Amino acid sequence: MEQTASTPHPAEPLRGKDLIRDAGFWNVVREDFRTHRKDIFLPGFQAVLVYRFGTWTDTIGFRPLALAMKAIHYFAYVFVRNVYGIELRRTIQAGRRFEIGHQSGIVVHEFARIGDDVVIRQNVTFGIGTSWAWGEGPTIGSRVSFSPGVVVIGNITIGDDVSIGPNCVITQDVPSGRTLFVPPPRAVPKADTVKQGAGDQPA
Repeated sequence: MEQTASTPHPAEPLRGKDLIRDAGFWNVVREDFRTHRKDIFLPGFQAVLVYRFGTWTDTIGFRPLALAMKAIHYFAYVFVRNVYGIELRRTIQAGRRFEIGHQSGIVVHEFARIGDDVVIRQNVTFGIGTSWAWGEGPTIGSRVSFSPGVVVIGNITIGDDVSIGPNCVITQDVPSGRTLFVPPPRAVPKADTVKQGAGDQPA
């Protein structure tokens, strides 16, 4: 019987500590540095650097050294969280060229899975809601762009090549190749303007 060749599925991008083990800490950081316009002073780059350092500590086999490095990472993580307003725990599984576009109000769930070439801007939140469970969190594909104010809630999946406009609240899966946006605001007259206009009408 003739066998038909099946179409291979694209390989999942390496994330988190698996990426660090495979590609090397400094190689990954150099990509992040270029992604952040080679500006070491950008809060976004510093936040991602601290996150990468945290994932690297999970690859250290010598326990005393690992504990010492984790302690250093914790203080750096607290600084980034409290000063820059960017919360990236080392348990996040992020891919290559992870970009934080602007600082302030950014919270990424501790078990979020993030693909390659993802951009997050200010006031973006990835959460799980009230149904917290170990190891569960949002899964984000590759080449996804988050505009300011986006909220992702639940153990949901956002596909590849998705653009998300400002202030979207996402609570269900999003297929690949989509653009999401909220309806434009309505312009309504002020109440005092309406009353004044009504009083000017002839009897």
